[in-house]
This record gives sequence, structure tokens and C-alpha cells, in this order.
Amino acid sequence: MEVSMLIIDKKKMRVKEAVSAGLPEQVEKEMPVYARLTKLPIVKAKVGPRVLTLMSDPNVYELLPLKKEVKVAVSGIYIRSIKSVRGGAVPEQPKKTGFLAKLRGKAEKAVKENRTVQGKK
Repeated sequence: MEVSMLIIDKKKMRVKEAVSAGLPEQVEKEMPVYARLTKLPIVKAKVGPRVLTLMSDPNVYELLPLKKEVKVAVSGIYIRSIKSVRGGAVPEQPKKTGFLAKLRGKAEKAVKENRTVQGKK
């Protein structure tokens, strides 16, 4: 189901903190023991006249803009994906550079610095 909502706040919280912030207690009871120790991406959003506390997919959580109206796909209390952002395009997730690409960049930078130091001598 697609819902339009205004994102008020977003945080990563433990399950107990999230339940005290507004998630249903059933979430804590159904959560496996190992998952209770991890932090969940929690979003406070205004949906119509109500302010709701929702869980989010970790990839979607990074892209959600604060203080903007967003149309999202929701399943119960779980935000699955962003469909559109009012007043702009859906932000794309930044592309991560791999380990070897980072290493290659550092090596090239070191070689350039080494050449400039030798050229000054």
C-alpha cells in the first residue's frame, strides 16, 4: 500500500527504546532474542492527522529525507520502498567504492605526493 507521509524524525534504536517511543509491544514479544540486541531503523512520520512510529528497511532508511513529504510503500508498520519525494526526485543511494578501488586511490595519491617532494629537491 502506498501512503503519503511527512518524515518528522529518524533514529536507530534498540527494540525496547522503540517500544517506549511508540511501536506496539507485540513487536518486542515476536522479536527473536538475538534481534533484540540490534538497533532498528525507526522513523517518526505524520500520516494524515496521526503521528506514527514505523520501522524501515535499512536501505530505505538511508534515503529518507527529513522534514519532507514522501510517498512510500508500507506493509503494516514497515516502510519497504520510496516511490516519490514531493518537490524533487527520489535520492539515489551513493555508490560504494570497493576495497581494491580505495587501495588503488591511496596508492596513486602517495605516488603523486612522492613525485612532488622529489621534484622540489
